[in-house]
Amino acid sequence: MIKDYTYDVIVVGGGHAGCEAAFAAARMGARTLLITIYLDTIAMMSCNPAIGGLAKSHLVKEIDALGGIMAIATDATGIQFRMLNTGKGPAVRALRAQVDRNAYRIWMKKFLENVEGLHLRQGLVENVLTDDNGVVGVELQDKTRFYAPTVILCPGTFMDGLIHIGLRSYPAGRAGEFAAYGISKSLKELGLELGRLKTGTPARLDGNSIDFSRLDIQYGDELPEPFSFTTERFNPPQVPCHITYTNSRTHKIILDNLDKSPLYSGVITGIGPRYCPSIEDKIMRFPDKDQHQVFLEPEGLATNEIYANGISTSLPEEVQLAFMRTIKGLENVRMTRPAYAIEYTYVFPTQLTLSLETKTIPGLFLAGQINGTSGYEEAGAQGLIAGINAVQKLRGNPPFILKRSEAYTGVLIDDLVTKGTREPYRMFTSRAEYRLLLRQDNADLRLTEYAYQLGLISGERYSAFLRYKEKVEREVERLKNTPLRTTEVNQNYLKKHNLGTIDKSITLSKFLARPRVKYNDLIALGLAEPLGDPRAEEQVSIIIKYEGYIKKQEDAVAQFKKLEEKKLPADIDYLQLTGLRKEAALKLNEIKPISIGQASRISGVTPADISVLLIHLTKLTLEV
Repeated sequence: MIKDYTYDVIVVGGGHAGCEAAFAAARMGARTLLITIYLDTIAMMSCNPAIGGLAKSHLVKEIDALGGIMAIATDATGIQFRMLNTGKGPAVRALRAQVDRNAYRIWMKKFLENVEGLHLRQGLVENVLTDDNGVVGVELQDKTRFYAPTVILCPGTFMDGLIHIGLRSYPAGRAGEFAAYGISKSLKELGLELGRLKTGTPARLDGNSIDFSRLDIQYGDELPEPFSFTTERFNPPQVPCHITYTNSRTHKIILDNLDKSPLYSGVITGIGPRYCPSIEDKIMRFPDKDQHQVFLEPEGLATNEIYANGISTSLPEEVQLAFMRTIKGLENVRMTRPAYAIEYTYVFPTQLTLSLETKTIPGLFLAGQINGTSGYEEAGAQGLIAGINAVQKLRGNPPFILKRSEAYTGVLIDDLVTKGTREPYRMFTSRAEYRLLLRQDNADLRLTEYAYQLGLISGERYSAFLRYKEKVEREVERLKNTPLRTTEVNQNYLKKHNLGTIDKSITLSKFLARPRVKYNDLIALGLAEPLGDPRAEEQVSIIIKYEGYIKKQEDAVAQFKKLEEKKLPADIDYLQLTGLRKEAALKLNEIKPISIGQASRISGVTPADISVLLIHLTKLTLEV
């Protein structure tokens, strides 16, 4: 077999999942091939030109901590950085970046072209090749075959993609690009159960036709923070966004034309994203609201195109233009690209293991929208884990599985595999039970050790991380063990800055734990030296201020861990267990949970069913 056509890992699809999967596999030393329909659209942002946001920033930070590339690419091509929820606790703070769409994909393509052991290939994959032992490779539309013992499918919305604009539909994976029809047929023949989902994107507008002077303006942060833990010099351009609103005239035009909407005329059968609805859906679901926000986002530095976030639609083009021209500032707007809806095929994710490998086809991994998710960040996180686990399988190592208590990425994958989804899945902070432990600011402290063990980061980066970690731990320990006596503090400073009084000896940590006290106050009072790293100072403050709450969550994790450590044999036929309800038995046989903890999260499995499983495990232990 010719070496040029033989690899360790083949990644199909060059979107955000595919890029992370291919890089992770190659970085770990596997000979890797990335095949995508069109090489010039690698890492294309199909929807809004932004990375991060609520909960999503946690995923980006975790990708970065594990050695991935999304955060680095964002820092290199971002045009506005803004921290959200700054008035709330650290668990729900989130970084969001506007990104230059074209610069991002160009940066990512060039980066991947220079990764050792990674080859890029343009082509349309039609078939997944298998034998009796599992996957063996893929076949292109032109019948060229590439071989590998592991394959990662990351087709995004391209699998049977169908675009809708009004009552007109045409096949495409993204506007102007081919759909992929062979893969879904191949997967169905391999026995996987498939479904249909729908998503959409708003119109792009000519910025020269918008009256920005009449709109609310939103600037980036004065002192922006980068996404990557490795970014040192950071001075990005801060291009503003603008805000406007729909109104009653807008809504009337939309309601008068609902019969032309494929969403409401029965043309679209796929289920759309509940948390990112079209403007038609918003108006129908919330008839009492007289306006909806429209967030105008610049597409990049070298273009005047504007992304109209908030008015995603599949109405006919002339209706789109008519309703947009009723919006303040858009009265004379011109569209450069119309909005559209897209239906696509996905695989029910309960057919996967927690490593993202399919249960019935060894060596075949799935990542991204094919698993029912929406969003670049959710896709990137899955791609990284799939890439890691493809190499782990090659080497005969145990799969790399992040727990729900360790990472948002663990929550994401556990939700998909254990609960499944019938609508596009989006990450929220509310999905994470231990979100105070899983903050965006401490993703490196949680996950960098794994990255080093897996070979995803350099020794130099790991050493820098250890120095940072030691600095934080040493200062926390010093603050906890250093007393602060009343005679050692400037009472005038306390009074001037409303920091309370100190009438008895306390530790420095107790003083810093006060709501208004900041680490800078300790420096100003001569009670601490600058750590030479603002992020380290912030980390120390968070650990001290939230110590009690963090301890409670750590105790909860300890209880959670007990259930996760109770492993379930893979060969149990749950229909044969006495006392287990049939609904639960069927669900358990479908999911094949690896632990009591995972079993307890399956929809339809009750506490009574878990009791039956625990009794069964006890019997097995006694028999041994």
